[in-house]
Amino acid sequence: MDITLQQVGYLYAKNSPFEKRALHEVDATIHSGSYTAIIGHTGSGKSTLLMHLNGLLKPSEGIVKIGDATITAGTKAKGLKEVRRHVGIVFQFPEHQLFEETVEKDIMFGPMNFGVDKEEARRRAHELIEQLGLPKEIAEQSPFELSGGQMRRVAIAGVLAFKPSVLVLDEPTAGLDPKGRREIMDLFQVLHERENLTTILVTHSMEDAARYADNIIVMHDGTSVMNGTPEEIFSDEERLATYRLGLPRAVKFQRDFEKLIGRSLSKMALTEEILAEEIAKVASEVGGR
Repeated sequence: MDITLQQVGYLYAKNSPFEKRALHEVDATIHSGSYTAIIGHTGSGKSTLLMHLNGLLKPSEGIVKIGDATITAGTKAKGLKEVRRHVGIVFQFPEHQLFEETVEKDIMFGPMNFGVDKEEARRRAHELIEQLGLPKEIAEQSPFELSGGQMRRVAIAGVLAFKPSVLVLDEPTAGLDPKGRREIMDLFQVLHERENLTTILVTHSMEDAARYADNIIVMHDGTSVMNGTPEEIFSDEERLATYRLGLPRAVKFQRDFEKLIGRSLSKMALTEEILAEEIAKVASEVGGR
């Protein structure tokens, strides 16, 4: 399911004394099956843009196309339910959205709200509990008795249970330790590939954008200013700096290493693993002389 934004603008509190422009002239295309990262400094418009991706907000100007659906300022709310069935959003701290008395019921709520019968919703809940690495007996527990990491996985299961074709992730690792962040991000990567999802990651982490995304949209002061592959985006360090963004740690280390040895590595090291491989190649060449 392709998503296209054409000259999208958004005003909070429109036509009031508190009117504030959050987006202007945003153009972007997110292709079906892609993994796109949306990056930008705080206040760049990332979160407002995110809420346009399933109709939580309607554009004040311009057009948002999600599959066959077209959303404009005049789109009626009743026409957005089908869009929301296809686009699932995992917000920051999704565990704060848990509310049912058991884990099973919490996961079942989403699909049943979209018309899935009770038995099918229950089957999906138990399937996701297993897929997300949670113990089977957790189904009958209160979600509020779980650890923070387990609560987050249950909340994610609740979004996945209605089988969205587009998964939007809003800083999904906020508040987790490094091990927990990597586990959750690797989990989303597996889901992306296995379910052939269109995945959209809104993040402050240049490392996550470089490691997981195949396309990056850069937001700055409410508009889209760059769009390209990670290699294209992170090759322009000077331009990124004007948008108050830096390079991923591995790419920054690569730049310093290349200055030290007086030559370029064979490819951009978007991750620490690639960086280690490239340095090993240089060491092997030097050792063989």
